[in-house]
Amino acid sequence: MMKINLNKKIRKKRRVSTRIKGNDKRPRISVFRSNRYIYAQAIDDEKQTTLLSFSSQKLAKSNKVGQAKEVGLQLAKILKEKKIDEVVFDRNIYIYKGRVKALAEGLREGGIKV
Repeated sequence: MMKINLNKKIRKKRRVSTRIKGNDKRPRISVFRSNRYIYAQAIDDEKQTTLLSFSSQKLAKSNKVGQAKEVGLQLAKILKEKKIDEVVFDRNIYIYKGRVKALAEGLREGGIKV
């Protein structure tokens, strides 16, 4: 049972992520969502390096959607400091709703073109 579920997730990730590539001018924002926290990192796929990351572990406790939006805003602030205005959003295996959508909206509110 577990093997089937894992294979399903891997297929979904490949379907979503294979067409998405980032570089140093337009990095890929990869999202990971756990039951408690949400993590986002900016990745340069050409050099295969992580430029920066931010997670809700560093924030004060609030509701999960609010935390996700705050992660997006903080990530946008850091990206602006590094003079990055445009990103590619990689939602991984997650559906674009709830916390994932709130993170993307936080990036947009911070002035980043997604």
